[in-house]
Amino acid sequence: MSTEANRQLARRGYDMFMKGDIEGVIGLCAEDVAWVSPKTEPISFSGSFHGKAEVGRFFQLMSETIEFERFEPQCFIADGDKVAVSGMSRGKVLGNGAKFDDAWVHIFTMKNGKIARFEQYNNSASYVAALSAPMLNNEDMAGAV
Repeated sequence: MSTEANRQLARRGYDMFMKGDIEGVIGLCAEDVAWVSPKTEPISFSGSFHGKAEVGRFFQLMSETIEFERFEPQCFIADGDKVAVSGMSRGKVLGNGAKFDDAWVHIFTMKNGKIARFEQYNNSASYVAALSAPMLNNEDMAGAV
């Protein structure tokens, strides 16, 4: 595929993700896709996931843990089969209501019109702090929404 076609494939994936179409995102992946980020405790959805079923597990773990209030890809840089995307997100931890802000970079490797590899690098310290925060009380939770 062309560099531009690879860039558009990444854009399509983000569009699907932001609409909640996780099955669509998984459908863009190669059967043997590698979905990786540095393993960081206590982030359950960090580490390595291989194959479409495992990518589904990644999204399930993420949706059980956090909720995005904002998710914004900002810059797409493509070169051959690689697409790097930088962006920002904001959200909260479902278990305690704590908020996080995240600047991230995703690197895709495309092969035969599919996502063959996805690498995520982000502000894991923000996630760890939010995941480790004490439960907000009801009054705090009302203001956190």
